Amino acid sequence: MQQYLEFASHHPLLFSALGLVFVLFIANEVHGSLKGGKRLSVPDAIRLINDREPIIVDVRPAPDFKRSHLLNAINIPLAKFDSRASEIGKDKSRPVLLYDMMGGGAGEAAEKLKKLGHAEAYPLRGGFNGWLGASMPVTAK
Repeated sequence: MQQYLEFASHHPLLFSALGLVFVLFIANEVHGSLKGGKRLSVPDAIRLINDREPIIVDVRPAPDFKRSHLLNAINIPLAKFDSRASEIGKDKSRPVLLYDMMGGGAGEAAEKLKKLGHAEAYPLRGGFNGWLGASMPVTAK
């Protein structure tokens, strides 16, 4: 503990930067929870897919979707989401799992779906990269 105090007293700028990074990390997590609602981890998303058969929406650009995507996903790019959200389906009680590349834009899309009356819209935590990082299968078909 003495070493930490000594470091802080000799390097106040570095110690302040560490504190700022910590506060920004917490603020980002709180903002994500407030904006996109509950974010599903990969295991939670798999459970949702197996148990409830959600509509899976990829909000990445079309070229990324064509390279690879989750099985049975439909592609509605975030840039065109407002005009194409009606393609998700009429059954607004069916859950929707949304993902993008890293997990940021899917929260925004989930919020829009909730405003349109969908009861459950869940962004995938970590996005497509999180899915791949968990060694889960993808398809290009």
